[in-house]
Amino acid sequence: MSSYRFFEFEVARTRRVSPSVLRVTFRGVGPAGLAEFASGGRDQRFKLFFPQPGEEVAHVPVEAGGAWYAEWRGMDPRHRALMRTYTVREQRRELGELDVDFAVHAGPGPAAAWALHCLAGDRITALGPSEADNAGIDFRPPQGTDWILLAGDESALPAIAGILEWISPATIVRAWIEIGHGDDVQALNTWADAEITWVVRGGDRSLTRSVSEARLPAGTPYAWIGGEASEIRTLRRHLVGHGFDRRQVTFTGYWRRGASEEELLAELVAAEATEKASA
Repeated sequence: MSSYRFFEFEVARTRRVSPSVLRVTFRGVGPAGLAEFASGGRDQRFKLFFPQPGEEVAHVPVEAGGAWYAEWRGMDPRHRALMRTYTVREQRRELGELDVDFAVHAGPGPAAAWALHCLAGDRITALGPSEADNAGIDFRPPQGTDWILLAGDESALPAIAGILEWISPATIVRAWIEIGHGDDVQALNTWADAEITWVVRGGDRSLTRSVSEARLPAGTPYAWIGGEASEIRTLRRHLVGHGFDRRQVTFTGYWRRGASEEELLAELVAAEATEKASA
């Protein structure tokens, strides 16, 4: 946790970016504000802690230091804060502001429900980077990369947007973004030589099919893909089967259909325990 620490945020304002995306702008609480929140850009991820349904306070062991995770895991699951992973959409250091995009759909989960109902001044606890080069960044193209492939759904959109803004001018990029509605298309800023394809979910269209039908640039590629876990595994298999070196494909399952983040976390903990027992 040396490159991460707890922060207190307060809501500055909210804005509906598209039918499925709500942007919450945060400020830091305290004299330092967000000065020590050191986002490295790109696909920078961090944690937000939300109150359990029916509770007003998110119970987070912020005083536990490096032992916070074990202490959080040991809390009564009916009362411990709900932990969710989000991507920094944009950090404006000169203004002391941080944007986070929430995907909001019918029947939203507790995090999206919080975002939909939060008001200016509402507070929330975050676990974020205190060093710009940290383990919460996965987009790291190796030397010798000739062009970049980006692909993901709405959950990966903030990361893709951050990556496009970070990439050096004239870099060749081909990006595919799957959305639920045509009105969810956003204007994305980049200096790269980027072609962005928006894939509206439905019918026989899918992220993997759209990428597989494309004519890709020549040269050594690097791919960053993120979104629903099963779709991302399928897309990764397709890329590796069509000439991509496994080491040149970074993939992240941001969510899994039919599973909550608590269930995914429990599976991860169980897998780690099994691995340690067999070592």
